[in-house]
Amino acid sequence: MKLLSLSVSQPREVEINGRLVLTGIYKEPVSGSVHLGPLNLEGDGQADLTVHGGKDQAVYAYPVEHYEFWQHQLGREPFAHGMFGENLTASGLLETEVCIGDSFKIGTAVLQVTMPRLPCFKFAHKIGRPILKEFLHSGRSGFYLRVLKEGILQAGDAIEEVACDPIRISVRTMLGLQRLGEGGEQLVREALKIESLCPVLRVELERRLQSF
Repeated sequence: MKLLSLSVSQPREVEINGRLVLTGIYKEPVSGSVHLGPLNLEGDGQADLTVHGGKDQAVYAYPVEHYEFWQHQLGREPFAHGMFGENLTASGLLETEVCIGDSFKIGTAVLQVTMPRLPCFKFAHKIGRPILKEFLHSGRSGFYLRVLKEGILQAGDAIEEVACDPIRISVRTMLGLQRLGEGGEQLVREALKIESLCPVLRVELERRLQSF
């Protein structure tokens, strides 16, 4: 597992459907060492803190393995890293294998997986076509992480797993529980046992549990 690229951006205004919208999705790779604080990478920012950012969405990681798939689907030339709005473009961290609550050491920092990424209209605007449903149902969501230990990261750092959550609910499985109507009552109850489960997911899973 390896960190291939670090990307950051400050929020900026773009015109979407005839109105100016503030967004931080236009990430660009940076070189050298970057400090990771409790809420973000140095030089990075989120526009709408009601749905992005905060300690449970401090960093967004995306598997480089999905780049070829999307290039084919969209008929595009190879994407630059950061295309999906991710801070960390990484190899070896697939949603089907990484679990909610797993922790990883990258550089001198330690991060913990919190939740799948759910795409928004700003992402569709950047891609240039209606893609939200396609992106969601592909299962290639990437995932957010919280910072357990601040530190210094740089492209090329090895990614070392330092703790595995005992419940073993993968990011892909959580995405299915959260948004795709997958899984039954028993699986939802099991997911609610995750000790590090973020409040947003706990509320959504408890609401889903009431539907059975």
